[in-house]
Amino acid sequence: MFNKYIKIVLSILVFALSIQQFINGAVGSIGNGIMLILLSLVFVFLFFKNEFLILAFFQLRKQNLDGANRWLNRIKNPKSALTTKQQGYYNYLKGLIISQENMNQAEKYFRTAISLGLNMDHDLAMAKLNLAGILFTKRRKIEAQKLLKEAQDLDKNGMFNDQIKMMKNQMKKTNIPNQHFGRNNMRRR
Repeated sequence: MFNKYIKIVLSILVFALSIQQFINGAVGSIGNGIMLILLSLVFVFLFFKNEFLILAFFQLRKQNLDGANRWLNRIKNPKSALTTKQQGYYNYLKGLIISQENMNQAEKYFRTAISLGLNMDHDLAMAKLNLAGILFTKRRKIEAQKLLKEAQDLDKNGMFNDQIKMMKNQMKKTNIPNQHFGRNNMRRR
């Protein structure tokens, strides 16, 4: 795994080599220059779209959480290897994977992903919906309702309408008090 800036340096070096191939002017070297330009564009693409995040998304599409987690674990230091939005997606994917096992850690990952930002509104809505579910299971109903409202506002295509309605119905069915500070009329012993 390369640092994000090493990818840009490699792209510049390969592009400079392609320019040298064009200046050389031999019959075969022009084709080499074109191929080197395409290769430098691959490095630029990998700067903006991390290869391990792409492979982790492919594993998630196959419902293979273990495979996605393996690809994400190959990113040793996300802060140096990823751009800000990529760090958001890294935390989003980690939150989705870990939410199956540990709700406290998943909450941390989802909060970090929301604070770093995600490119797509439906990804942000999904992160807020998952975070609302986690907060609801922790009996923090007011925060969960606020996040549900934000997720509903972000869901412009109506992809999460069923999940949002189901969660709102669950909130109505359960009679969780809004605050857990104890009752005023409790007697002391």
